[in-house]
Amino acid sequence: MSATDTTTEPARCRKCRRPLRNASPDGLGPKCRRKVRRANRENSGRYQGWQVAKAAEALELGAVVPLRKTSRTRVFLVVSDDGSEIYRTAASGQCNCPAGLRGVRCYHGAAAAAAA
Repeated sequence: MSATDTTTEPARCRKCRRPLRNASPDGLGPKCRRKVRRANRENSGRYQGWQVAKAAEALELGAVVPLRKTSRTRVFLVVSDDGSEIYRTAASGQCNCPAGLRGVRCYHGAAAAAAA
């Protein structure tokens, strides 16, 4: 085996970690992309339009990372829009960002709900 032979891992879906046949710019497989879009449509009733748009952007940019999965809730690390902070956000909408600590719904919660 020469030094130029390398094996590369197949691209994996960011949500379910399954191997992707075709790499996509958002890092999601087709089934997970449909689930995220459906969740964004459902979130449009609970969140304002700009929050749903920012949540979709955060998902596309890979700014929503699963922290752990328990039987009842999923917790995510969500990067702030300027990239300076990382917030812990549950799929139920609870977030430790300044707005979330005041009990206000934030786009981090919308992104976590869509990613769950």
